[in-house]
Amino acid sequence: MQYQVLNNGDKIPMLGYGVFEIPDKECTDCVLRAMQHGYRHIDTAQIYGNEEGVGRAIENCGLPRSELYITSKVWVKQFGYDKTLKSIDLSLKKLKTDYIDLMLLHRPYFDYINAWKALEKALSDGKVRAIGISNFNIKQTKEILDIAAVKPAVNQIELHPYFCQKKLKEFLTDSGIAVEAWYPLGHGNKKLLNNPLFEKLSKKYEKTPSQIILRWHIQCGNIIFPKTKSAIHMDENMGIFSFELSSEDINAITALDKNKALFNVPDWVQKLQIKLSR
Repeated sequence: MQYQVLNNGDKIPMLGYGVFEIPDKECTDCVLRAMQHGYRHIDTAQIYGNEEGVGRAIENCGLPRSELYITSKVWVKQFGYDKTLKSIDLSLKKLKTDYIDLMLLHRPYFDYINAWKALEKALSDGKVRAIGISNFNIKQTKEILDIAAVKPAVNQIELHPYFCQKKLKEFLTDSGIAVEAWYPLGHGNKKLLNNPLFEKLSKKYEKTPSQIILRWHIQCGNIIFPKTKSAIHMDENMGIFSFELSSEDINAITALDKNKALFNVPDWVQKLQIKLSR
């Protein structure tokens, strides 16, 4: 495992296990399986509806809590100072833990300014160890920085070889904010995984296209948490620390950037974006 030191001094595993779209009842077994294969960083969210599943895994894994790194996210409907604080207490209860290692604001909608102030309160109370944001662009991140007593530790964004987010990542790096990449494999996008470059590099390094892409992320400094239910793929993902890409190959992968997101934004999000932009 490789680690990154956040701006609060804490170490975070650069490879984690994401549980997006894993039903709560199934989530417990998946997280336990991931832990058995060496994962110690688990990424969930209130809106995923599986914090309780993660909590059961935390309770039954047999590992010291200090060895685990747990991330969750406050959903937009819980934004606002009091509502955010109450939602964090509920997340703690569901996750069966006294503290959450990293708590993020999930999307930049509604009252995220007071939600941020609530995160700072939870931080000072010891309920969370680090706080951050997710899906915030440069302008929205600056809004947080302008009012923050505590700088965000991370910004979790869609990022993969077809969507490198170069300007945003440069801004975050210059601001001392770590980058977490969701959809690190483009959600298994076939055009991405079957790109001829990855076929070529797979032969060169004797690794799968997924391993090549995940290794690219690590060497670019991105914290990642690919989702899989497969024990074989869990082992495969853990194998990305056994090799290193050349700088030329890193540059070749980065050159694939299309600056286009692969995530299909739900209709309600699009309507909300239009409403808030007026």
